[in-house]
Amino acid sequence: MKSAVVVFPGSNRERDMMRALELVTGTKPVAVWHQDTSIPDVDLIVLPGGFSYGDYLRCGAIAGRSPVMAEVARMAHSGRLVLGVCNGLQILTETGLLPGALMRNANLKFVCKEVKLETANAETAFSNAFSKGQVWRCPVAHHDGNYFADAETLARLEGDGRVVFRYAEGTNPNGSVNDIAGILNARGNVLGMMPHPENLVEPAQGGTDGRLLFESLTCAFADA
Repeated sequence: MKSAVVVFPGSNRERDMMRALELVTGTKPVAVWHQDTSIPDVDLIVLPGGFSYGDYLRCGAIAGRSPVMAEVARMAHSGRLVLGVCNGLQILTETGLLPGALMRNANLKFVCKEVKLETANAETAFSNAFSKGQVWRCPVAHHDGNYFADAETLARLEGDGRVVFRYAEGTNPNGSVNDIAGILNARGNVLGMMPHPENLVEPAQGGTDGRLLFESLTCAFADA
């Protein structure tokens, strides 16, 4: 599986993401700079976590208008897989590739800790290695992770099975509506999530729970 990781000014999790992808898939990802207007022929594009452009205006607002994002959108519309983590989810909502918005955490404080996630949909390219209802550990680190969408959008997300991950067992760290931690687009090829699975993929990090997300991607391409 070939992958690319987009790097913005202020990204700080791109190396973590590239390490996780290489560790699980066996293929080294390529880094793509935010000013690039083309992306190599890859199977997966990742928007990593961090504070792109210093989170000025809104988190992800400026990054969402970077030159590279037109190509990310084009490839997403053509069916390529796109994964956005933390700041990556914020960027995906700013570009309209995913619905909803990310607001300040309910306690108005930066949150950096481990939470528990529940796999709400285990039949996606990003979650097929999990079992439905499986609870797993995952770190979070964000200030604007409070997911919000209007009632109609929420009903559509819930009804279509597009909520892939939820905060479980009372560990919602930000006040996200319906405990939403990760959502899909209608086509099912774009996933955005606030927690950082790339930071729990090998024993040196304290566990391997997040590895299943990357194994899911590998399985999706193996089956294809």
